[in-house]
Amino acid sequence: MELGRAPSTISRELARNSSRNGDYRPYAAEKRCRVRARRPKPRKLDRVELALQVELRLVRNWSPEQIRDDLARTFPHRPEMHVSHETIYQSLFVQGRGHLRADLHTHLRTGRAIRRHRGEPRRASWSKIRDMILISERPAEADDRAVPGHWEGDLIVGINARSAIGTLVERTTRYVMLLHLPDGHSADAVRDAMIPTIQTLPEHLRRSLTWDQGTELARHKDITLATDLAIYFCDPHKPWQRGSNENTNGLLRQYLPKSTDLSIHSPERLLDVAAELNSRPRKTLDYRTPAEAFEQLLSNPKQPPVATTP
Repeated sequence: MELGRAPSTISRELARNSSRNGDYRPYAAEKRCRVRARRPKPRKLDRVELALQVELRLVRNWSPEQIRDDLARTFPHRPEMHVSHETIYQSLFVQGRGHLRADLHTHLRTGRAIRRHRGEPRRASWSKIRDMILISERPAEADDRAVPGHWEGDLIVGINARSAIGTLVERTTRYVMLLHLPDGHSADAVRDAMIPTIQTLPEHLRRSLTWDQGTELARHKDITLATDLAIYFCDPHKPWQRGSNENTNGLLRQYLPKSTDLSIHSPERLLDVAAELNSRPRKTLDYRTPAEAFEQLLSNPKQPPVATTP
């Protein structure tokens, strides 16, 4: 308190710079501090034996955290053989940080050779889409789900982003329609798959579509011209603005896992998947199915189905 420093700060200083018998002498403590601060410092993974043990585990696709814990268990009385997961990451991502082979980053789960921090914004794709209309201009009737015919859409992507399937979800009934994209998910491919799908709907069920700012919808004006469907784009990095679609995509992963090639699924298979999902009772629809609620809209368009929660 008298020194104006936190107790933890003083405790760390005493632990680091006291002598072996526990005495703390200011000048000796200052000398120890200066020695520790000298650069360059020897690195943990400069030890060939330790680097070899880390490499043996990395090639088995172990994570740095698993390697850290296993080394502590395998060499409990050899602190020189212990290493933090952060040190392993630094050695893989920063050139010259130790003796790990440069190609070992491929055994990480991300496979990246550089680190991308969680808070680092990704490059926005919105600047590549011309003439966008943002969600802030979407009619207010779409927000409370009382008026049917407003849809949310997105892509679910397969392994290495080489294949994709389009998803459309009607906001009031949660009814799902899937787009078959056998020729990739370029803007032209998505446009050519979406137009005939939207054209199967009656006019009162094609009021609007909300999509994220992915460039696969760069041909949105062509879609609107062919179907008379207004298209709105979410704000960047706000997936909750398409909450129904995000939830549905999560359900679809049970049938269409991320780490697979989605191009193997035929149009008939996608119809079966959509039919099974649309036949699940939903609490938000008073335990009716999306198929039942959607059929009601087709037969009686003036009476929207019950939707109790977002």
